[in-house]
Amino acid sequence: MKKAIFLFDYTGMMAKPWLDAGYECWCFDGQHDRGITRVNNHVRVGMYIEANAKLLFAKRIIEMVGDGVQFVFGFPECTDLTNAGAKHFKGKADFNLLFQAEAIELADLVRVVANLYRCKWAFENPKGAISTQYRKYDFRFDPCDYGGYLPVNDEHPIYPEIYPGQDAYNKDTCIWHGGGFKEPKRIRVEPPFKENPGWKHCGGKSVKTKNIRSATPRGFAQATFISNAA
Repeated sequence: MKKAIFLFDYTGMMAKPWLDAGYECWCFDGQHDRGITRVNNHVRVGMYIEANAKLLFAKRIIEMVGDGVQFVFGFPECTDLTNAGAKHFKGKADFNLLFQAEAIELADLVRVVANLYRCKWAFENPKGAISTQYRKYDFRFDPCDYGGYLPVNDEHPIYPEIYPGQDAYNKDTCIWHGGGFKEPKRIRVEPPFKENPGWKHCGGKSVKTKNIRSATPRGFAQATFISNAA
């Protein structure tokens, strides 16, 4: 069976097009219930990954998932990396000098796992420390750039009170990729406002608001599948 892996993925929205096409999708995130939960081809793994044991966790992931993986995508935590949080970096460095290096190691886990499978991979993050301490992103987009992949009468399935239909909003997002990943073709819709509604309505540090702000653009997920599925 064809398989895909999604690291640091709580909502499963990036996996949905692959699931719909019959792939077995493994979604790893620390917010999932501990252990492995399987519903048909959708496998959720509740597991926190430690940066200082990146290779060990890569091995564990491969042992759990097995053969057949053709795609790996990741949503590494951006709190310690994005320029928006730069005002807090000094205080974090006083507590842990390696806080950004550890965050970058977790992002790089996506590449490591995919390289072991010799498959396509990508991860997303805002513009920030990854661009300067890892390497420059491969391309940038706003969710509205892929809104045309969603129907005109679309409504956000999880946060309709925050995000407009067709992902018609701006959120500067960077993508790093490799293994033959193909940048999806853009089908843009015009957003009704300039600001990112996730930031406008969901400030604070709670897990709930972080999940809202980091919600996967569904049009981009669909476009990525179309461009990169085997």
